[in-house]
Amino acid sequence: MARQTTSEATAIFPWRTPLVILICGCLIGTIGYGPRAALGLFLTPMSQAYGWGRDVFGLALAIQVLAWGAVTPFAGAIADRFGSLPVLAAGGLLYCAGIVLMAYSTTPGMLDASAGVLAGLGIGATSFTLVIAAFSKLMPPDWRALSFGLGTAAGSFGQFLFSPLAVGFIAWLGWQNALTALGLIVLLIMPLALAVRTPPMDVSRGPGEADKQSLVQALAEAFAHRSYVLLVLGFFTCGFQLLFITVHLPAYLVDRGLSVDAGAWTIGTIGLFNIIGSVSAGWLMERMPKRYLLSALYALRSVAILAFISLPVTTTSAVIFGGFMGLLWLSTVPPTSALVALMFGTRWMATLFGFAFFSHQVGGFLGVWLGGFLFDRTGTYDVIWWLSIALGIASAVINLPIIEKPVARRVPLPA
Repeated sequence: MARQTTSEATAIFPWRTPLVILICGCLIGTIGYGPRAALGLFLTPMSQAYGWGRDVFGLALAIQVLAWGAVTPFAGAIADRFGSLPVLAAGGLLYCAGIVLMAYSTTPGMLDASAGVLAGLGIGATSFTLVIAAFSKLMPPDWRALSFGLGTAAGSFGQFLFSPLAVGFIAWLGWQNALTALGLIVLLIMPLALAVRTPPMDVSRGPGEADKQSLVQALAEAFAHRSYVLLVLGFFTCGFQLLFITVHLPAYLVDRGLSVDAGAWTIGTIGLFNIIGSVSAGWLMERMPKRYLLSALYALRSVAILAFISLPVTTTSAVIFGGFMGLLWLSTVPPTSALVALMFGTRWMATLFGFAFFSHQVGGFLGVWLGGFLFDRTGTYDVIWWLSIALGIASAVINLPIIEKPVARRVPLPA
């Protein structure tokens, strides 16, 4: 069987109704994204404890971002071929191990291996991209747009929930035990994955089954398709902006004389407002061209960043910036994933969206690493802020020529 619908899943496992699948998938998104989004809060205490410059912590999280992005297409291909459960379960273990070992990393190399490689691989294998791909295969068509929006919003809720939670853990337990607690929470992904498990793909090919496209054929088709390439290139900016802000904004606010709590609440506000933004994006993409929605989101991000760095930085302005950016934060994900499904169908959805997400993470790697690198050499984040503005404008333009229709094939794939 190449694909299992919700009705088939319910017939085999009666408890796996669309609502249960949606709730468990959203919880995975919350737990998978939340601890990762809170790691920037550990930059200052870890750097002070070991006498590191910000480039050390920045490089480790940049490696994490790159490992996360690099593993996502392969995790997607394995999930498409063998089902999502083994990928999510293994990812939960790696993610937990990476965060727990991060707490006891006393050298930059250990930090790169734990917070960088191990955590990055775990995050990539538990990413909301896999949850969204599972929704595309398991949900009835009339649930799909809503589930894409809610699945993305769940990651934002994790950001809202875990940022103040991490601050509380640090104050109560100390930063090392706080990391251990976050790692243990991640293990909850494993039982939740049972609800969103997808079946292994039937790769046998018989008469009249020309639509059973191989992985190599799917990749060749996608990367020869101009609109997919433009979509992938535009997604680079999303990662650059988001990961730079997630990791470096708390420290930027401290540099401006604000408290650590201001950074936590700003990151949390981003997560809270992105719940609204992601759900709204899922609603809007059914009512307007998705390429125009993406273009508007990238352009508005540039406007928000320009306003933030041009005005005096206060706790109020930081929280307002967090709220506005939150509306635009992961709102690019529902239309991006929907365009991939529209162009190529859902058979290799996790894989093809995974490659788009790799571009996102390459951008994130550069945003995180350049943020620390340039700060230590210039004493300011100004260059990265202006680069974020320029990239937002470029992505707004790049998305406009995208053609929103299925790729032409002799035999259409199931959508």
